[in-house]
This record gives sequence, structure tokens and C-alpha cells, in this order.
Amino acid sequence: MNFYIVDVFAESKYAGNQLAVFCGAGVAELSEAEMLLIAKEINYSETTFIRSNQPENGGYDVRIFTPKKELPFAGHPTLGTAFVLQQQIIGQKVDRVILNLAVGQIPVTFNYRNESADILWMRQNPPTFGQVLPTETLASVLNLQPDEIETNFPIQEVSTGVPFIIVPLKTLAAVKKAQVNLDKYFELINTTEAKEILIFCPETYSDINDLNVRVFAHSLGIPEDPATGSANGCLAGYLVEYTYCGESKIDVRVEQGYEIGRPSLLLLKAQKNQEEIEVLVGGKVVMVAKGEFI
Repeated sequence: MNFYIVDVFAESKYAGNQLAVFCGAGVAELSEAEMLLIAKEINYSETTFIRSNQPENGGYDVRIFTPKKELPFAGHPTLGTAFVLQQQIIGQKVDRVILNLAVGQIPVTFNYRNESADILWMRQNPPTFGQVLPTETLASVLNLQPDEIETNFPIQEVSTGVPFIIVPLKTLAAVKKAQVNLDKYFELINTTEAKEILIFCPETYSDINDLNVRVFAHSLGIPEDPATGSANGCLAGYLVEYTYCGESKIDVRVEQGYEIGRPSLLLLKAQKNQEEIEVLVGGKVVMVAKGEFI
């Protein structure tokens, strides 16, 4: 099997979120247990497996694994895998690549600059909105004071395929200060569908960005994720649903990963069309390494 390592939502190498992508004839023969073992060996937040070099129903069958379990959908693995498909398997410029994931078909569109893939965009499933959670509960989970949480907007479970708890904070200082109390965290997720937490605020490290984000995913064995496309897709839906930016349409730049030395940039576009919210998440992918598993 061949494998490729890419950095996703990265402006340059060694930033963004790392991803290992496996392809080749041997991938189709792997059992679920073997894919999980390989994901543990790589030990990135996610590893993907392209099950065939030929499309099925217009899309490529792909499975996504964390070191602990399989995921039905994840953002940076979707973009990174589409990039590898275009670069290494399709081998020519295409406008779109479709991934067949457990949540359904997810299309990724390509913008090019000087014949090279530049910004990739994935269309996520329309968001669904779950339970609203108490401010005091999340304050205790995040080791924050209740008045550091923005109470003009709800703390809520949101999903575009994988659910996240979205928590609005007032300041960048509060985002930096947040630290998960593991006992209270695991107590909380016994009562929620969402197991991971996204916190955000309107203050940023870089003046050209609009929002700062951190994502905690202890249930997946990931204390903090440097760039989370699925969570930011949920955030995009949330921003539109509650007109956080002042209107029911957004086009924003989100920074993530600064707290753990992996600065990342995610581009979010979303708008309400009749009853559904359309969500697009974009970013760049950088090839870092390639090799062979023996």
C-alpha cells in the first residue's frame, strides 16, 4: 500500500492538521480491525483509506479512522483525501471529486492557481440542531467563569454529520484560558449526543481573520485538534442560524491550532436557502511525504 502525508487547512508545510492517506490494491483487502491498527500506528487524529482507485456511483469509497474508532465523516480528512485522489490517482485537473463516506456522498470542488490545486471546498450536509446546554455546566467543564461565556447565543449541539457542542466565548483571553476538566467533561458527554467541544470568539491572533476556534476531542483520544473541518461546518451553520455575524449569510476566515503550535486557516461560507442551511468549508492542502507500507 502507498501512503501520503498531507497538512490540511495549512498555508505552508508543518501547519494545519496532519493526515495520512492510504491507497493501492492492498487497501481493499484490509479488515476494519487492520485499518484501526494502522490508524493507531500513524497516530494522527485521523487516517483515511481509499478503498478503490475506480469511482463507484460517481464517487470514491473512503473510510476514516481515528486511533480509537471509525468516523462517518470528518472535515480535514475529506479535503486531504480529495487532494490525494486528484494529485495521485486521477492525475489531472478536475473541477470536483466526490467521496463516498458513511454519511453519504460529499463533493469537494477545486480552485487552481498556476495549474496547481489551491483552495479546496467541501459541501457538508445541512446542519441539525440538538439540545441547548446550561452556561454553568460548560463553564465548569472548561474551567471558565460563567461570565466569560457569551450568553446572547446558545451553547448547543450541532451536527453536519458528526455532532459538536458549540460554545461562544466573549474574548480571546477566555479561549486561551480554557482547559478541560476531564471528570466533568466525561460526566457531561454521558448526557449528550455530541462528545467533542468547539469554543470560539470574535477576537483573533491575526487581524485578517474573523474568528478564533479551539476544538477538544478527548473522547477520540485527541486532547486538542489543530484544524477541524467537521466542527467548523457545524459552527458555520450555527453562525447562520443565530445571525451571529448580523445576517443569515457568512463568508468568514477562522483561525485554529495556535494554542498547540499548528496554526491553521479554515474558510467558511454558509447561507440559509428556504428551510435548509447550505454549508461550505474550504482550505489549502500541502503534500509533505509519501511512502509505502510493507
